[in-house]
Amino acid sequence: MRVLVTRPDAQARAWVRDLTGQGIDAVALPLIDIGPPADTAAVAAAWQGLAAHRLVVFVSPNAAERFFALRPAAMPWPATAMAASVGPGTSETLRRCGVPSERIVEPPASSPQFDSEALWSVLSAHDWSGASVLLVRGDGGRDWLADTLRAQGARIEFVSAYRRIAPRLDDALRQPLLEAALADPAAHLWFFSSGEAIDNLRRARPAVDWRDARALATHPRIAQRARECGFGVIHETRPELDAVRGCIQSIAS
Repeated sequence: MRVLVTRPDAQARAWVRDLTGQGIDAVALPLIDIGPPADTAAVAAAWQGLAAHRLVVFVSPNAAERFFALRPAAMPWPATAMAASVGPGTSETLRRCGVPSERIVEPPASSPQFDSEALWSVLSAHDWSGASVLLVRGDGGRDWLADTLRAQGARIEFVSAYRRIAPRLDDALRQPLLEAALADPAAHLWFFSSGEAIDNLRRARPAVDWRDARALATHPRIAQRARECGFGVIHETRPELDAVRGCIQSIAS
């Protein structure tokens, strides 16, 4: 069984490396491409004003990676600001970019899912009245955490550090993998960590009947999107290597 990892390229390659290291046949088939933000000046301005924020929330590894890619030279992470992460992948990126571990706030490792709600379970213990909070994200996204913080009295600002782009699936890399998966769905497992990836796949192949296809989803919302797309068999797991590996091995056996 071949696992098709559909995350953006950088994260897909990291997952492929880790899964193949566990003896799993995995290949990258990115269903989301990442591009630069439409307004790089806004990101530069956000860096200049970073010390004014009590909390900076990064909604994904891409948000962290792309925000730090535009960091002014020699500018350190401000000692007064906490960096909030929705999960271990984002936290790892923040550490790699130089944010001290003691300045990172993240959901507990035992969280059933890693998302805004899990992060709020930690943030809710603090008083956010009058606090300035910056949310670093792509072009758009869920506003649940921003609305929740705002309801607690926080002042919210947003900055888009990247753009999500629907990829072409007819290139030399992706088309052969896609066609093989469509020809033999029983020999493939789609690994989804984003509902948008599913939407891009459905738009690219609107006439495909997905009833014989199998999907692995890392969040209930993503699993629901796969059901709406028509996937016949959907497995859910936590978005951690050990959990994903165990689920894949269980499916394969």
